[in-house]
Amino acid sequence: MTIWRVVLSILFPPLAVFDKGCGSIIIVFLLTLFGWVPGVIAALVILNNPND
Repeated sequence: MTIWRVVLSILFPPLAVFDKGCGSIIIVFLLTLFGWVPGVIAALVILNNPND
């Protein structure tokens, strides 16, 4: 996880998980719609997952 990914997940969470798959994008997008903080948390958790 690079610093640019962290900054991108804070500014626009769905774009940060773009290469993780369609399911991750949808989940993060929906959580971002419900509130910015849940979307950021979900994006950081997905990006920090070591199982890729």
